[in-house]
Amino acid sequence: MRVYILTDLEGVTGVTLWSQTGPPDLAAYEASRRMLMHDISAAVEGCLAGGASRVTVLDGHGLPFNLVPELMHPGAEYIAGRGLPHTWGMDEGYDCGMQVGCHAMNRTMDGVLYHTQSHLNDARYWYNDQELGEIGQCGLVFGHFDIRCVMVTGDYAACREAEALFGPQCVTAAVKYGYSRQCCRMLAPQKTYELIRNAAKAAMGKVAEARPLKFELPIRARVETLAVELPETASPEEVAAAPHQVHEGICPTQLDVYAF
Repeated sequence: MRVYILTDLEGVTGVTLWSQTGPPDLAAYEASRRMLMHDISAAVEGCLAGGASRVTVLDGHGLPFNLVPELMHPGAEYIAGRGLPHTWGMDEGYDCGMQVGCHAMNRTMDGVLYHTQSHLNDARYWYNDQELGEIGQCGLVFGHFDIRCVMVTGDYAACREAEALFGPQCVTAAVKYGYSRQCCRMLAPQKTYELIRNAAKAAMGKVAEARPLKFELPIRARVETLAVELPETASPEEVAAAPHQVHEGICPTQLDVYAF
């Protein structure tokens, strides 16, 4: 069984502030990178325990390189850096997919660090009139290659979003519970390692009954963003009331949703 794992940073164990997700706060970011490797290793352990023959991990947070090489689990291989192939390497053939370190879509009020693509421009995306966040966008890319998303980890709101989108065949592991965008009740790393490992192992048994996410083609796409970016200190009410702009287009295939 071949597994492809997509990763993000906002939904990993111990992360609740924007300052933890990248420079200029290097100390906080370095700690988050190590927690990313902690969650990835737990997922890899679970996949191997569940019978995986190949595990590939994509560093998907957006910065050029978030992985910590000396903490890479030897049971997986890793994709990172600039110049990612258009297919993300998924055309090499995978039986199932997982998403580790996810966050909820934009304007999910109990979602830790909620956003879709950019947290500065209030971006919201619709595909065939259904709003999707990054969990759904990744699900569509998986679906292009007939890969079933069978596990998602992140905060409780992200897990709830994944269950609604992929159904009960998608196993989830919630590592924290949001009170607001930058405040949460989190679990200790020793606990989340166990949760993620067990979820990944259980997900390996769900592959046969899961189905890839498929939308009718071509996909009608729409994105709404702020006309002018606002500071992170802006309230949700101020963001919602500010002028927005809309761009519409067509995605010929599900692989094109990120290029829109």
